[in-house]
Amino acid sequence: MYPSASFDQHHLWHPYSQPNPTLANWVVSRAQGCHLYLEDGTDLIDGMASWWSVIHGYNHRVLNQAITDQLGNMAHVMFGGLTHQPAIDLGQQLLAITPEKLTRIFYSDSGSVAVEVAIKMALQAQQALGHIQKTRLLSFMNGYHGDTFGAMAVTDPVNGMHHRFSHVLASHMFAPAPATAFGEPCTQHDTETLERLLEKHATETGMPVVVD
Repeated sequence: MYPSASFDQHHLWHPYSQPNPTLANWVVSRAQGCHLYLEDGTDLIDGMASWWSVIHGYNHRVLNQAITDQLGNMAHVMFGGLTHQPAIDLGQQLLAITPEKLTRIFYSDSGSVAVEVAIKMALQAQQALGHIQKTRLLSFMNGYHGDTFGAMAVTDPVNGMHHRFSHVLASHMFAPAPATAFGEPCTQHDTETLERLLEKHATETGMPVVVD
């Protein structure tokens, strides 16, 4: 076992693992394309794209150059009361591919945070309309939305890996997952089931359905 791997095993707590694992994590020394190279020279293919965030592969020449160029100006600046040209440029590109009615962009730094922001926006919208009693959300079974508390509350309550926190999570409603295959349109039965749930709980929820 490498010294670095030993320190990692005893002092760094990794996601979805026990705090005292019996097996050490593999130490990655470099990455290229879809390949991860370990300290001992082992070549692995990263089929998860670093949890789906490295879709263009590691060490991508164009991305590396863009990061290097940006670092020459500033690595980061807070977005409260300040802005910068890269954020404006990205916003313009996003608006160019979204429906016309969507005219506002809120940046967040992860999937879980994006779900938390969406939940807060939905709740605040109902409050602004005077519907303070509408505090529940309608989500789908089989969905996964993240590991923060708001995101956990709208994740599948049975298979969402969050059963240990069920007694402290907000109570929301769940519709059956659509019976159609991924990428196919929902059936009339699916939409009617969803409509009945929304009608039944109209006094509690009037917020957008949380979807992936």
